[in-house]
Amino acid sequence: MSVSNTNVHDQPSTNAFKRIFYRPPFIGLLAFLIVFLTQGLGHTLMVGMEMLFGIEYQYEAAAFLGLFGAYLLYLGMKNPGEVAATWLGFFAGTFLWTGWVEFSFVFYANHLSVLPLIEDGAIVTKPEYLVMPSSLGVMMATLAYFLLNKETKCNFFKWFQRHLHMSTGRPSRSYERNFAAITCLETIYVIWFFYIALLLMYDQAILGDRHWFTYALFLGNLTWTIYLLQRLVRFWKVTTAIRYGIPTAIIAWTNVELLGRWNFFTEIWIHPDQYALEMGLIFSAALAFTVIAILTPTHQKTALAQQKRSSSRVA
Repeated sequence: MSVSNTNVHDQPSTNAFKRIFYRPPFIGLLAFLIVFLTQGLGHTLMVGMEMLFGIEYQYEAAAFLGLFGAYLLYLGMKNPGEVAATWLGFFAGTFLWTGWVEFSFVFYANHLSVLPLIEDGAIVTKPEYLVMPSSLGVMMATLAYFLLNKETKCNFFKWFQRHLHMSTGRPSRSYERNFAAITCLETIYVIWFFYIALLLMYDQAILGDRHWFTYALFLGNLTWTIYLLQRLVRFWKVTTAIRYGIPTAIIAWTNVELLGRWNFFTEIWIHPDQYALEMGLIFSAALAFTVIAILTPTHQKTALAQQKRSSSRVA
């Protein structure tokens, strides 16, 4: 009898949870918030590793972090579940970028004795970020492949293919997408792209962070973020929302980086030793959002519609 009563009492709370989190706008918002908060936590992770392991062991730690990302990618690529594979791909891309990509720039900046960019006695650009724009050519070469790939499902690339008549053929009907690999590569590539964009804007020989065109780009990027967000909050399918939320959140984070560069606020994510409580709260929020998103079934629109019709007939 007690088990039966428990089930009866649990049903309303379960339905209420579904009504809140299993439908728009929360499906898209959860994906956005997880990726957005992870951008700040990625900075914290990198700074924390440098503080914890120091110059002597930070590269070994970074190598293991990248290996952990590769292991998550392996798990995701063999996982048949689309939701699990997508999230594993995102976190794999995040750890691979931080461990193997960012720290490779740190290593070579130190190896070549690159000095930081200093303004008014403060470091405004670290040596690794002065080295990173050297990867622009590789990024543009790989961008050509993704832009012309007939198998792409990316709305950004498909828009260019459609409007510039750049299609290279119809997608293969038998082509099977691996969602972990797609999400991992998307995460790495979008982070890379916007890092390069920011660093080129900061370069005084090109624009500079106080150039009028940089302010115009900030406004344009803000407009783009709002446009993408209003599309994202309409999504019903979890996995589609995640893959759309990744570029949306990183594009939004670009404005946060610019505002921090202009000293609108203190970038607490790069000072975890001074703002441990705040970063702990941010980490807890990101973890809670991730758990809720993982528990959310792949596609609840049909199920909720059927439940509504059943309730109407009973009434």
